[in-house]
Amino acid sequence: MAFASSSGGGPMADINVTPLVDVMLVLLIIFMVTAPTLSYPIDINLPQKSTTPPPPTPPKEPIKLRIDASGQVYWNESAQPISALKSMMEVEVQRDPSNQPALEIDTSPDADYGVLAKVLAAAKNADMQKIGFVSN
Repeated sequence: MAFASSSGGGPMADINVTPLVDVMLVLLIIFMVTAPTLSYPIDINLPQKSTTPPPPTPPKEPIKLRIDASGQVYWNESAQPISALKSMMEVEVQRDPSNQPALEIDTSPDADYGVLAKVLAAAKNADMQKIGFVSN
């Protein structure tokens, strides 16, 4: 009987979902088969494995930069004006950009923050990559 009455109030129509499921499964299979053919390759040049690795480069001696309480900046224990720091850092970076020396900054607890900010700005503008802070 296509129409059944569960509550006795009138006919109730049940939709047969079996053909709908069959059609959806067929469409799913069609999309799964045709989807890989719709994609197209992209040429990529990947790096190739090298049999001779590059020789290891030893790390350079770090640059010790100290700022004392009066605001004086010392580059490897020699006093330098703040205006000369950027050019000195650029020279160090240009020597070997891939193996830069580390910049170790040691500040006095009483040092002015403005001096440290100028030193960090000079290091950033000189493209220094390795910057560290020394704590005593």
